[in-house]
Amino acid sequence: MAETATTNIQGAVSPIGSTGAPPALSRLLHGYLVFLAVLTFFLLIAGALVTSNDAGLSVPDWPTSFGSFGMPRMVGGVLYEHGHRMFAATVGLLTVIMAVWIWLKEPRRWMKWLAGAAVLAVIAQGVLGGITVLFYLPLFVSTGHAALGQTFFCILVTLAVTTQKDWRWDGPRIDESPVFPSLRQLAVVVTGSIFVQLILGALYRHNGISLMPHAIGAIVVAILALWIAVRILSRFMTEDRLSRAAKALIALVAGQVFLGVVAFILRMQFHDAPQPMPPLVRVATAHVAVGALVLAQSVVLALHVFRRVASPAKPAVGPVGAEQGARP
Repeated sequence: MAETATTNIQGAVSPIGSTGAPPALSRLLHGYLVFLAVLTFFLLIAGALVTSNDAGLSVPDWPTSFGSFGMPRMVGGVLYEHGHRMFAATVGLLTVIMAVWIWLKEPRRWMKWLAGAAVLAVIAQGVLGGITVLFYLPLFVSTGHAALGQTFFCILVTLAVTTQKDWRWDGPRIDESPVFPSLRQLAVVVTGSIFVQLILGALYRHNGISLMPHAIGAIVVAILALWIAVRILSRFMTEDRLSRAAKALIALVAGQVFLGVVAFILRMQFHDAPQPMPPLVRVATAHVAVGALVLAQSVVLALHVFRRVASPAKPAVGPVGAEQGARP
């Protein structure tokens, strides 16, 4: 089926409520959001190190540490657990600054609400982290803590992407031939399936489920990622941001599958080890980190799809210009 890739005179309305071209944002705000997103990525790694080193209860109380708000001796598991708390507090403070900045300077209402959601998420994340300690690592609270951390990361990635100087929701879009699922629908399904897979991974890491559901989820995610990548690269190859995002997603998914296999082999090898072994700690932590990048990249891809590809349900009013390079 050939894809008719022509631009729309009026352009579709933004899925997030943008009604016009966003004003030029300062590079400082965009740079701050990129910095905060990168810092949050390292915070996710710090959290993964806590779990990989079985250090979740190394500091047995919360919000104090050994009954005090002072700095404990940073050795053993305390280094990972208390270090994670300090890192999280720093990210929380920077998030509040970001939200205030956006509410004061950013005219787009949806961005203000998203910034507010980031503050609520980071507060809830801190509370969940405390509950995991106070109630001795309950499965679903620990899993919720992991899932909310990924959600918070994706909020920051969304804010960083949409504050780029040339980002517009109301620009010309490529018309897609009616097909099910549409590229927009497929992008949402891919992102949702990756998020579910990360939840399954968290349940497996916390010994809540067997390997099988997580392995099946990995296969489903790989198939969906390959599907959307092939569809984009075969029909929208000349759309640089779409094609680059699709290629990056496939590369990250491939790397994630490889790390998952290696992590499983090492887990079997060190099954009877009396403590977490360094090779498994490193690979398992890398597996969590790349999983976060896979989810974030799927969000970036979905944003570009909604920005550049029109919904088949809203056909073009009048095509103009030459084809943009879509292929059958």
